[in-house]
Amino acid sequence: MSIPSNLETIKKSLPEHVTLVAVSKTKPIADLKEAYNAGQRIFGENKIQEMTQKWEVLPKDIEWHMIGHVQRNKVKYMAPYVALIHGVDSFRLLKEIDKQGKKNDRVINCLLQMHIAEEDTKFGLDSGELTEILHSEELSQLKNIRIMGLMGMATYTDKEAQLRREFEQLKTQFDLLQQEIPEATTLSMGMSGDYKIAIEEGSTMVRIGSSIFGVRNYN
Repeated sequence: MSIPSNLETIKKSLPEHVTLVAVSKTKPIADLKEAYNAGQRIFGENKIQEMTQKWEVLPKDIEWHMIGHVQRNKVKYMAPYVALIHGVDSFRLLKEIDKQGKKNDRVINCLLQMHIAEEDTKFGLDSGELTEILHSEELSQLKNIRIMGLMGMATYTDKEAQLRREFEQLKTQFDLLQQEIPEATTLSMGMSGDYKIAIEEGSTMVRIGSSIFGVRNYN
């Protein structure tokens, strides 16, 4: 199967309200161009350096999403152009993004990353930390970030009941977030293996890589 036909198949399976992020990490520029020529405009990367190199050479109407774990000292490299940062897992990171947004005269869109998986390796906030951020005095002072919603990664498993439980938990937290920030309308959950379940549980944005580009290249 080719990248354009994979894209078409996936897009047909998505409801209208669900945004597709094509996860292009480790993929060569040529693959991204193929997806771009097939109409895809939103790409997700997990390394800031790699994303910046791609941003420099690819068309400027691409929306770049940072979907990996973010180190605070690297924020400055993507602050001029990043469209959405999915993995904001601490208030300190949020403050750094705000600082770099201010330097670039931009308001940077962010998703707060929640820890929903049973695996310890995944990053993210718990519900107490989320509440703390939302109710903190300092949050209202951050003028160069915009909280657009939540992101979470489910456990890597084929147990449907567990996936549903984790996605449901994230959706509940998202509903609470919307009471505080009504304009936060993005719930980024679901990847190649579980996105259909995620959509049934309320996802509005899915991150799909291998089903579009084939199996990941580890280099």
